[in-house]
Amino acid sequence: MTFRFGEYSVDERARLVLRAGVVVHLSPKAFDLLVALFRERPRVLSKKDLHARLWPDTFVSDASLAMVVAELRAAIGESAREPRHVRTVHRHGYAFQDAASDGVPAGSPVSYWLVTEKGDLPLRSGENIVGRDPTARVWLDSPSVSRRHARIVVATDRVTLEDLGSKNGTYAADVRVTTEVPLGDGHALRFGSVAVVFRAWAADPTRTEGDGC
Repeated sequence: MTFRFGEYSVDERARLVLRAGVVVHLSPKAFDLLVALFRERPRVLSKKDLHARLWPDTFVSDASLAMVVAELRAAIGESAREPRHVRTVHRHGYAFQDAASDGVPAGSPVSYWLVTEKGDLPLRSGENIVGRDPTARVWLDSPSVSRRHARIVVATDRVTLEDLGSKNGTYAADVRVTTEVPLGDGHALRFGSVAVVFRAWAADPTRTEGDGC
C-alpha cells in the first residue's frame, strides 16, 4: 500500500518514507508504528495493542513504546506538545489524525462531506460555516445548533475544524473543541446534539471500474 499525509508519502512494500522526494529515515519499529496507526485511523490503538504489534514475542515497558513514538514524531517534524499526525490519548494509547490521509497516490482529487441522518452535506474548498442560519454552507436545522456554530476549512493539504463560540459546543470524538483541530476520514463530530461523520474520499487514477473494491 502507498499512502500520503501532509508532505509525506509512504511506500509500505518498499518500507520507504519520503518528504518532497527526500528519504526520511525511520527505524523498523517506528515504520511499523506509522503503518499501524495509519491503517487503523482514526481509531485509537491501545498501548497493549501496539506492544503486541511491535514486539509480538517480547515483553517491553511502556518507555520503549514512548521512545518509538518520539522517534516517529521527530522524523515527521512534530512533538507531543504540537501533534499534527500522532495523537496521544492519555493513559490509553495513540491515534493517527490527518485530513489529507486518503491512502491513495498523491495528486488524486479529494472530496469531503459530512454524513448526517438526513443525508450527505458536501464541503467546498475554503471556509464552510456550520450553523442553524439558512445561509450557512452546512445548514443544521436544530435548536441545539447556534446560528454560526463552527467553521470547517478545506485547504490543499488538510481540513480543520474550530468552534465559533457556540452555546452547546462542538465535539470531535466526544472531546469538546476549544482550538483548531485537524479532521480525518471517519471522524465522529457533534454540533450541539447533532451527530455527523466527516468523510474524505480520493479517486485512485490507477484503478478502473473493473478492478473491484
